[in-house]
Amino acid sequence: VSEKELALLACGDVEGKFDILFNRVQAIQKKSGNFDLLLCVGNFFGSTQDAEWEEYKTGIKKAPIQTYVLGANNQETVKYFQDADGCELAENITYLGRKGIFTGSSGLQIVYLSGTESLNEPVPGYSFSPKDVSSLRTMLCTTSQFKGVDILLTSPWPKYVGNFGNSSGEVDTKKCGSALVSSLAMGLKPRYHFAALEKTYYERLPYRNHIVLQENAQHATRFIALANVGNPEKKKYLYAFSIVPMKLMDAAELVKQPPDVTENPYRKSGQEASIGKQILAPVEESACQFFFDLNEKQGRKRSSTGRDSKSSPHPKQPRKPPQPPGPCWFCLASPEVEKHLVVNIGTHCYLALAKGGLSDDHVLILPIGHYQSVVELSAEVVEEVEKYKATLRRFFKSRGKRCVVFERNYKSHHLQLQVIPVPISCSTTDDIKDAFITQAQEQQIELLEIPEHSDIKQIAQPGAAYFYVELDTGEKLFHRIKKNFPLQFGREVLASEAILNVPDKSDWRQCQISKEDEETLARRFRKDFEPYDFTLDD
Repeated sequence: VSEKELALLACGDVEGKFDILFNRVQAIQKKSGNFDLLLCVGNFFGSTQDAEWEEYKTGIKKAPIQTYVLGANNQETVKYFQDADGCELAENITYLGRKGIFTGSSGLQIVYLSGTESLNEPVPGYSFSPKDVSSLRTMLCTTSQFKGVDILLTSPWPKYVGNFGNSSGEVDTKKCGSALVSSLAMGLKPRYHFAALEKTYYERLPYRNHIVLQENAQHATRFIALANVGNPEKKKYLYAFSIVPMKLMDAAELVKQPPDVTENPYRKSGQEASIGKQILAPVEESACQFFFDLNEKQGRKRSSTGRDSKSSPHPKQPRKPPQPPGPCWFCLASPEVEKHLVVNIGTHCYLALAKGGLSDDHVLILPIGHYQSVVELSAEVVEEVEKYKATLRRFFKSRGKRCVVFERNYKSHHLQLQVIPVPISCSTTDDIKDAFITQAQEQQIELLEIPEHSDIKQIAQPGAAYFYVELDTGEKLFHRIKKNFPLQFGREVLASEAILNVPDKSDWRQCQISKEDEETLARRFRKDFEPYDFTLDD
């Protein structure tokens, strides 16, 4: 992990369940190492059970991590937030304030807005007004250098956030949420925007902040709504992610577009346009700006010499897939490919049965062109790889199996993503994860857990050797290979007694079968997979 990178946690409505939250955080830190900050949106306090809070307030118990929280969203909890400008509520727990900017010593910029929307005067103590929102926008957006902020924290969802996006479940984003928050998100262009209050988890596909072909590329925004702590449905309330502050990032790196990016949800709604005008009018009020500074221990000080190249990257022409330097076993056009093992062909990738597979339905996802690793794939190839992964997960799930995906970019020339189904009755995802971690420790291999929505490209440089495994929950474990690495490590773990219990199959050369048998397995797989085959949709 680069020294500029911060590891953060975001949390939904705590509602007074401090012990549940902090025990969970402690467990995560024990497993994945320490995080720099915990950011809480939504209702931090519940309407009852003050006894638990007293223990934190009086120092009997202590939050295991520097925690920043938003203020009240209702009358009952206003009493906890005495100072509108923010204050320490207990050791390691800080109320950010009604609205403002928090700048860490690392250069990370977090904009926060406490409370719910109110269009009535006088504004209640637990609400924000159009004036609050426009003063925040004026404070930040009026400088010519303004590019956006790292993180925006609000309690209500932004209205219309579901436009052009994936389904937000039971929450109707045309009716629910705050139009003022939409306007703020539109102006501030946060890289991450967290909200809560709806008691559900929704991670929207990332959306763009520029108009394609009319404006220079800008970074994308990820909106994530989190559920309430300890909810019985086990909806996600804690989100881990790592982030390099914007001002320390290379401009070209910052504006890289994720493959699943969508149109901006706030740009095209008529209502927003009129609300926007009403809010955009700058207000006279001189906005007070709040700066908290993390001390060195928490914030990892460094000089802010972020390179900032002025030129915007030009859109690339679609390239021909790269060609291998010599004969390659896996380039589809190559005579070396064992065509009888190929079970499905897409536009940029294909599926093949693994030679000497761990099971009859062990498959590989391979790019058609010659790419060495996931890190080197172009955006359209990444998109199809993700589509194959999602489709295979559905396919195997219908057959009572969960799938494990791994890649070893070491002593290999053409990317092979190994997809191995494991019967659900055999082991849980946690069993699989533990098996990888335990066997890695035994062999002095450092396997790091990386945030489930982070991209391998953010972690590994092109050309660097690595091994990574992705579980069916989206959790990923990553190892940067420095010198030697056991070539069969992924297979050995899955073949072990703890998982598939076929230890004799840990070397593929011991599992080879006749070409006739391979053809039979491939025919069977093609037939079974056909109902799931998305390449037939076009």
